[in-house]
Amino acid sequence: MFRPCIDLHEGRVKQVVGGTFGKGEAAPQTNFVSEHDAAWFATTFRDDRLTGGHVIRLGPGNDSAARSALNAYRQGLQLGGGVTGANALEWINEGASHVIVTSWLFPDAVMDRARAESLAETVGTERVVIDLSARLVDDRYVVFIDRWRKVTDTVLSAGLFAGLADACDEFLVHAINVEGLQRGIDLSLVEKLAEWCPKPVTYAGGANSIDDLIRVHTISDGRVDLTIGSALDLFGGSGVAYADAVAFNASMSDPRS
Repeated sequence: MFRPCIDLHEGRVKQVVGGTFGKGEAAPQTNFVSEHDAAWFATTFRDDRLTGGHVIRLGPGNDSAARSALNAYRQGLQLGGGVTGANALEWINEGASHVIVTSWLFPDAVMDRARAESLAETVGTERVVIDLSARLVDDRYVVFIDRWRKVTDTVLSAGLFAGLADACDEFLVHAINVEGLQRGIDLSLVEKLAEWCPKPVTYAGGANSIDDLIRVHTISDGRVDLTIGSALDLFGGSGVAYADAVAFNASMSDPRS
């Protein structure tokens, strides 16, 4: 299934190239900056009955925009970016269906599973998405945090997903090497996610055609969902018509399909 996204940087909806954030608050390479605000996108996704989408705060200055999106589509969007055990419940109360947790799970770049369990107890397992976005390093998918600038001790594996499954409702994995480049998806990673993940998982990175959406659905036997960003005409792209992605979801929901 197609999952929508709203990426926020400096309070605006943008599409950025994964892994291009510099040190400090240096701006990333940007593919698109929308004239529409976050609430407009949230309303569009709500009206088209898209579920499981996410709002990501890429750095500071995005709280107001994130709240406006959540208010426009209450319980219809997940909230990520800077989520911690201290603020997760606040975002749930703001209207997020789930919170997406990333860097907070890795103090000193080392995974702390106790934090994942603590967050699940705070907001409920059914409200947690664990982000394990990874970069391909020497034939292994290594998790990166802090807007993908810092390497961790964690490598994607069946054991990793199994060990975290009781602490979340879903997983989110960006393929950092291809994120934002529109050069095609990492099929090898999609296949591994379909094999390894015992919970729903959304893959993001590199999609550049509606065929990629069909391909992900087919090779994963429907176990992996796909986020499409920069290639989507809604975000200034030319590879994927938003209407086609919506129609694909509708066809998958139709029992006659």
